[in-house]
Order: sequence, then structure tokens, then C-alpha cells
Amino acid sequence: MKKFTLANVGIALPMDTGRQEPGVICLANEERFTSTYFSEPLTAYAIGWQDPGDIRATLDAIAPSVEVARRFEFKKATNTEVFLSETDDIRAIGSPFKRVEFKGSSVNEKTYNKGLTIRLDRDEMVPGSEERAVGRLISRLDRNDLRRAGAVIVAASTNTAKTWDTSAGKNPDQDIIADLITGADDRGIQSNTVVYGEVAWQKRNLSYEAQNNAGGNARSGKSPEQVAGLLAVDKVLVSRERYQSSSSAKTKIIGAYVLMYYALQNIDKDDPSNIKQFWTPTESGRYRVYREEHAKYIDISVEHYSNIVITSTLGMRMFTIS
Repeated sequence: MKKFTLANVGIALPMDTGRQEPGVICLANEERFTSTYFSEPLTAYAIGWQDPGDIRATLDAIAPSVEVARRFEFKKATNTEVFLSETDDIRAIGSPFKRVEFKGSSVNEKTYNKGLTIRLDRDEMVPGSEERAVGRLISRLDRNDLRRAGAVIVAASTNTAKTWDTSAGKNPDQDIIADLITGADDRGIQSNTVVYGEVAWQKRNLSYEAQNNAGGNARSGKSPEQVAGLLAVDKVLVSRERYQSSSSAKTKIIGAYVLMYYALQNIDKDDPSNIKQFWTPTESGRYRVYREEHAKYIDISVEHYSNIVITSTLGMRMFTIS
């Protein structure tokens, strides 16, 4: 069952009107972003800032980033063309070689201007308040994109329900190996990325622990890197990130899913990866910070340009674990 949908990715925040209460995060209004309010020192801080939870690293691992212009075109390879084969590639004397074509299809896309604003009351500010506000906004923007990445992968993947519990005979790793083979048959290339939600990773380990034998105990103690070697993939990630889904509850971004797909690092816009995080640099780098002064408060805004796109659904597989 697919619980993520594109419809629930949106963040319910008010639009910045210039009249928000201090401390309230809101959607930044692009019309109010002018060179008058650009802050070079805070932008420099934003470029060098790293989230203690390293959400950006998780996002880049799940959806590798590709730098593009605001409007761009990428080419989808026609899967069948890549794997065509013939036996008539022998040239006869005086004749040319057989001519083949790789047509593909072009897709036009763009990156979206995303941003948030927070208001700081001068009576409550201390040294470092503005820098901490920038960090909070970047972390929130990255968390928003991580939610989008998880949602689009889940929506695009072929789902299978699996039960990994303490019953005898369960073999979670073998389940994944079998599904990786199915995905490779669809795509023609083996998936290289497996992402476990925290719940799915826990159920994998508990399932092996319950077997109470040498093989089960050995597998339950494996690290994600060791499991990646066992599955013959480039990377295994365990997502433990959460977001505030209501005033009193937090929700795991990946949760009880295992996601299996193909995503190359250091990629270009036309490679055969299933998902890409397209981004466009601002005049000052990945993020740009604005500082708008008022008599009793200061508005800090952070903007960036990105668009997370499923560039191919071929071979994308997932488990929902119970």
C-alpha cells in the first residue's frame, strides 16, 4: 500500500505578507526578494553551514543532484533500444555497416524557486541569532525536499507487501535479492541503491535475531555497508529522518518501506538513473539569504532552486514491511 502521495508532500505554511509574528516560519514571497535585502555575510554562512543531522547528505544519497539551468531539457533513453541485439552486424565486401539509431525522447523541465522566511524580534535577539535562523531554514528546506524525494520514489515504485517477523524461515535479504533481479529484468541494469526506512531496518534485524542460530545472529549484526556487499549494490541507506506531521506527532519520512532503484552519483542530466535532484545555483551559490530590517524586527529569508524528478520508472521496486 502506497502511503506517500504527491498530494501530501506540501507543507502547510502561511505566505509571507510582512505582518507575521516574530519566530513564525512562512513561505517566502519571491516578489519581496530584491537586491536591496541580499545579505552577503549570511549567504556566505549558509554556503558553509552543515546540518547536525546531515539531512543534505541523506537527500543527495537518495536523490543525486545535478546542476542545471532554470529551464532545461533532458533525454530519456528508450530502454528497448539500449538492449537490442542482432546477428547481422557482419559487413559484406563493398557494403556499408548496418545502420542503427538511438532515438530516445526529450523532456522539458524547470527548477522551482523555494524559500522560507522567519521573523526575529530585536528584543529577543542575541549574537548569532541570525546565523542560527539561517541554519534552521536551510534544514527545513532540505527536509521538505527529502520528503518530496521519498514520496515520488514510493509513488513510482512497484510495491510488494512483506512480513518480516520472528517466524521461522524468514530471510529478508533473500527477499530483496530476488526483487533486485526482477527490477534488473525490467530495467536491464541492476539497481544500485537500497533505502531502508528505520522500521524496515529494525524488522530485518529482529527477524534474523529470532532465528537463534549462527547464520541469523551473524546477519542481524551486519552494518548497512556489509549488507550492501551481500546484496551486491553500491549503497544501502537507513533513513531515520522525521518531520512534524501535526502539532503533537512526528512521522518517519521513509518508515516501513524498503526502496530499490538505480541512482548514480556524480551524474549528468541524461544518464539512466531513476531519480534526479535537479538544482540551479543562485548568483551566490546553492542558497541565497536576504535580510530585511524593520524598526522592531528583522526578516531572514533563504531561497534556492530545485526540482526532484523521477526520470524513469523502469525497475523501481519497493517493499512495505509489516
